[in-house]
Amino acid sequence: MNQQNNVSTQIVIIDDETSVRADVAEILTDEGYLCHEFDGAAAVRQGMADLSPDLIISDINLDGDSGLELCRELKKTYDLGHVPVIFLSGAEIPNIIRRAHAAGGSYYLRKPFDPSVLNELVDKALWLPYLADAHV
Repeated sequence: MNQQNNVSTQIVIIDDETSVRADVAEILTDEGYLCHEFDGAAAVRQGMADLSPDLIISDINLDGDSGLELCRELKKTYDLGHVPVIFLSGAEIPNIIRRAHAAGGSYYLRKPFDPSVLNELVDKALWLPYLADAHV
């Protein structure tokens, strides 16, 4: 995707680490995406009613909440089953990639991450709904 096409693409970023959330938003805003930042489960629950995100990027460990469970909840509550999710984590968790996929995640990115890898995964994730429609 090019920056011109990204202007209307909305990305929800959920991370309780301010610096990580800001870094992700800056990287993606520089690519022309519209980013909505949330610092945890309560904040995203309050703000989600007004959004129609094209992508969710979420930390797996959210200050007492599970990012995996939160994304399951968001997909169900807000009818976002079609919205791809990229999970981020710096934690060493057994079977985390399998668990992330089971929770509806499209990709898993380990912190700290390379900005070019983030951009590549975002581009790939944003194409997933179109590829799914093509196979129907």
